[in-house]
This record gives sequence, C-alpha cells and structure tokens, in this order.
Amino acid sequence: MNFLEEKILSDGSIKSGNILKIDNFLNHQIDVDIMRQIAYELKRRFKGVAINKILTIEASGIAIATMIGDLYDVPVVFAKKSETANSTDDKYVSHAYSFTHKRMNSVFVSRPYLHATDRVLIVDDFLADGQAVHALIDLVHQAGGEVAGIGIAVEKGQQKGGRTLREEGYHLESIAIIEEMDWQAQTIRFREQPQHDLTNTPIKAID
Repeated sequence: MNFLEEKILSDGSIKSGNILKIDNFLNHQIDVDIMRQIAYELKRRFKGVAINKILTIEASGIAIATMIGDLYDVPVVFAKKSETANSTDDKYVSHAYSFTHKRMNSVFVSRPYLHATDRVLIVDDFLADGQAVHALIDLVHQAGGEVAGIGIAVEKGQQKGGRTLREEGYHLESIAIIEEMDWQAQTIRFREQPQHDLTNTPIKAID
C-alpha cells in the first residue's frame, strides 16, 4: 500500500452514493506534504519523458500541478471554466460535463499559453469518466502540441475514464486506483500497484 492509499484510508470517508470525500487533505484543505509526495511520485513515474509544460484544470488540480511544475522547472497552465465562451479568437475552447454540478462546462486556455512545440503533462486530482482530461487533451491538440503523459492522484477504477485513456494509447499514471468502495461498511479496495517508499527521498534524488 502506498502513501496516498494509506492517507485515503486514514483520513478519507465514503458518503452515500459511494462518493469518496478527501477534501480535508486534497481538494479543499491541502496537506502540503501529501502534495509534495504526489509530485515526487508522478515525476518518478514519468522519468525519461520530455516535458516542457504542465496543464491542469481549475481548481483542484492546481496545487498538484504547481508542485510538479516546480520539480520540472516548467510553466504551469490551468484551463479556466465557464458556462459560455463568448469568443474563440484568442483562446482554445473545449467542453466537459461536470458530474458534480450536473452541467456542461466550457473550458479554455488563452492561445499564448499553449504552443505546437509543447510536450504537455496533464495533471488532475481525480479521474472518473475522463471528461475533464479529454477536454484538456483536446486543448493541447488544438494548439498542435503533444500530450506526453497524464498524471492523476486518485483514479476511480470502477468508472471508464482510465480504461478509455489507456486504450487510446496515453501514458496514464494514477497513484491510487480505487477498484471498489462500500459506503455502509466504509471499506475501500485499491488496485494493486508497485509499492514506492518516498518517506526519506530527497528532492535531488528525483529526476
């Protein structure tokens, strides 16, 4: 069991409808040490992959993306959300359905911040059906750039997003992959992955 799985079990909870609530350390209140470990681990998993930009979506992915951007020493761009996009002349626009808010959102990045020369690492806190990630992929492709990889903190493995992205050929790495959750029993089963102890890993050793 890795550090993020342990943190989910110790500090997370499951709400009615099999909703995982971990906003006390990941996407409302932020545990900086956990964010740092997520960044180290994702950078380790993409070792040898050329990356010159990090892309995420507001707002929950920004903290993780910023940590990773610091390790790579590359710019971090976050796609902004809006219900409507008035003009596409100065921005790349895509669309993603929000299951949380039950509506379709337009997401956009201003054109000066994505280029055809970019090799982009897409980062987000959660992956479920993959709507947000596919919107980010679309933005990169509109700019003529390349998706070098997709790094996720928590993947809901019982939903289709991860499977679809892997079938499409993307290099997807998720630190914690949830296979099953039981609200009544308050139990979580994770997909087995290689264990990596980052407790005493110095930043200079991550490359």
